[in-house]
Amino acid sequence: MRIPAHSVCTAIRDDIVSGVFERGSRLTEELLARRYGVSRVPVREALRTLESEGFVVTRRHAGACVAEPTELEAADLLEVRTLLEPLGAARAAQRRTEAHLKVLRGLVRLGQDRARRGEGEDLRSLGGWFHETLAQASGSPGLIALLTQLRHKIAWMYAVEPSARPVDSWAEHGAIVDAVARGDAERARALAAHHAERAAAAHRLRRQPAAPRAGRVRTSQHSVNTVGVRH
Repeated sequence: MRIPAHSVCTAIRDDIVSGVFERGSRLTEELLARRYGVSRVPVREALRTLESEGFVVTRRHAGACVAEPTELEAADLLEVRTLLEPLGAARAAQRRTEAHLKVLRGLVRLGQDRARRGEGEDLRSLGGWFHETLAQASGSPGLIALLTQLRHKIAWMYAVEPSARPVDSWAEHGAIVDAVARGDAERARALAAHHAERAAAAHRLRRQPAAPRAGRVRTSQHSVNTVGVRH
C-alpha cells in the first residue's frame, strides 16, 4: 500500500496543531517515516507542502523544524480572517446550493439546541463545521483553501475562551444563514464581519513552551489515517 503524501501531510499538520511536535523542534524524515509507518518519499513531499503553508521552516544545519510564529504574525491571522470570512459569506449568498443550506440549517439547529441546554462540549466542533460548510458554499476553491489554512493556523496559535452567551453566538450563525438563503450578499457580509470580530476577542495566544530537544514529540507513534487510500 502506498500512502499518499497528502495523508502524511494531514497527519503531521494535525500533530503540529495539537502540540505533539512543539514549536522549534526538528522534523527529521527518519523520525516522521517511522512515526507514521511510511517511507521517506511522502514525508519529504509533505514537509515541502507544510513549509509553503508556514507550519515548517528549513534551517541551515538543522533541516526541517516546526515554525515559531511571532505574536505579530499570529495577530495578522485573526485580522485576515475577519476580512476573508465576510467575503466567503457574501459569495455563499450568491453561489450556495440547496445542499449547503440544508447542512447549514441543520448545524444551526443543533448548535442552538446545545447552547440552550448548556451542552458546551459540542459547540466548538459544531462551530468549526458551520464555518467550513459556509466556506464550501462560497464556491471558490482558492478562498476555501485560504480559510481552511487560516483555521488550522489559528487553532495552532490560539486557545479560545468559551462564549459566555453561546445562544447569542448561534443566533448570529442563524442570521448569517438566513441572509445566505435570501441571496442577500451584503447582509451576509455585514453579519459575518460582526461575528468574526466578536469571535476574535475570545482568542488568547497559547503560551510558548520552552525550547524543545531536537525531534522531541509528546506522544507515542501512531499510523496515518488510510481511509480512502488505494491498495
